Amino acid sequence: QVQLVESGGGLVQAGGSLRLSCAASGRTFSGYPMGWFRQAPGKEREFVAAIRRIAGSTYYADYADSVKGRFTISRDVAKNTVYLQMNNLKPEDTAVYCCAAAGYGGPLGRLETYDYWGQGTQVTVSS
Repeated sequence: QVQLVESGGGLVQAGGSLRLSCAASGRTFSGYPMGWFRQAPGKEREFVAAIRRIAGSTYYADYADSVKGRFTISRDVAKNTVYLQMNNLKPEDTAVYCCAAAGYGGPLGRLETYDYWGQGTQVTVSS
């Protein structure tokens, strides 16, 4: 049974940083996309960042325009874990952040690419 477990959320002031982690179990995702989506109250789930292997140890990352330059996604293949480093956080970043993993390939920014989802971790940024 595949499980994705997020951690690292919390309350932070605007301009602060948080690092989210997502540990996968039940199968390895080293060759497939893993990513982060978020959902704010009253809004639809939206793409934040994702990463996939291109070849060997070379990875490609993609980001939503709203987080480019502030967020960095990375993964530790040995630990089957993906991370999201979030810097210069803004109140509009407040949301539940969910980790996602794909069983196959597909466009990184599409919800439909992902087959497995975590429960989410709350990130709250105060002004």
